[in-house]
Amino acid sequence: MSFQTNTIYCGDCKEVLRHFPENCIDLIYLDPPFFSNKTYEVIWGDGYELRAFEDRWKGGIQNYIAWMTERIREFHRVLKEEGSIYLHCDWRASARLRVALDSIFGENNFRNEIIWCYTGASSKGQRQFPRKHETIYWYSKSDVWTFNADNLRIPYSESTLKRIEAGEKGGRSAESVFHGERTKRTAHELGKIVEDWWVIPTIGSTAKERLGYPTQKPEALLERIIKASSNPNDIVLDPFCGCGTTIAVAHKLGRRWIGIDVSPTACKLMAKRLRSLRAKFFEIGLPKTVVDLKQLQPFEFQNWVIEKLSARINPKKVGDMGIDGYYLDGTPIQVKQSDNVGRNVVDNFETAMQRIEKNKGVIVAFSFGKGAYEEVARAKNEQGLEITLKTVEEILKET
Repeated sequence: MSFQTNTIYCGDCKEVLRHFPENCIDLIYLDPPFFSNKTYEVIWGDGYELRAFEDRWKGGIQNYIAWMTERIREFHRVLKEEGSIYLHCDWRASARLRVALDSIFGENNFRNEIIWCYTGASSKGQRQFPRKHETIYWYSKSDVWTFNADNLRIPYSESTLKRIEAGEKGGRSAESVFHGERTKRTAHELGKIVEDWWVIPTIGSTAKERLGYPTQKPEALLERIIKASSNPNDIVLDPFCGCGTTIAVAHKLGRRWIGIDVSPTACKLMAKRLRSLRAKFFEIGLPKTVVDLKQLQPFEFQNWVIEKLSARINPKKVGDMGIDGYYLDGTPIQVKQSDNVGRNVVDNFETAMQRIEKNKGVIVAFSFGKGAYEEVARAKNEQGLEITLKTVEEILKET
């Protein structure tokens, strides 16, 4: 995997970044899997494709921190000397991640602990204050870093403006800063720099930017970070890119970008998002062979098959009767990430077809045994059921 910008890489960021040269990235933002021990399952914005990803860490917090530390070392290696890294985390692992960042980037290169605050519904009956913030640690790589203060100024409140005006009239000097081409302007004109606590709303259920991705962050959050710590044409990296908010905002702001995610499903959504912005980009590492597909997580493999068949995922996880998807005409599909699928799978699929009153169906697997083909023939002759056995290799040839 050679280093190139405006590219979506599908793979483990640690392995992808090993192929990158040192000191090649201007800004890194990462929103890694939190140590939440949860499995997220959602119906994404299109209403058809079931997406799921696991945020589970066997072995506990020590394994999680060791896993993260290996990757943070790679982030440090590829970051330019004047570059910055922003690591997004929550209360579960923030203290330990701060220690890991200190050990790799150095305590003296800690710049800010940014608190992202938001509001929203909270569960009832809690015996503690509702948790309504997350933490973003900002470190520079050296004692020289990019910080575009004037890009982050916000208007003063009316009361503050009155105090500033009163001070100017009274002969007291107002704060002044150099702006642009050394043009001296007052803070009155420019506004104040935002503090290290940011009140930025989460994405509403009806927001235009909502894609349904379970950990999607608002574009306003990434816009502030990218404007603060990069300049036009700089290279912005997101090694846990998810649905692509970082690279989409970087593109809009005239930066070059690199997005990495281990999930082919997430990479597909990133590509769709970039195409909607009419961006030109490359895709590297997506599964293309039977060997690649056998390595996928089961839900990723299922999503790949359903997408290649131009079908839709079955939104039901409970009581799905073994049906993983449907063609647009309602024909059911079952997906097996297995070789030598046998008679019992076909037999169970027949029952599922009969329950939903369908006489046609498709089973996809890497290969099928003799018993499966015999059962397909029997079902057609005795029950009038037409079941197609389709191999992954056949799908690859068709696409």
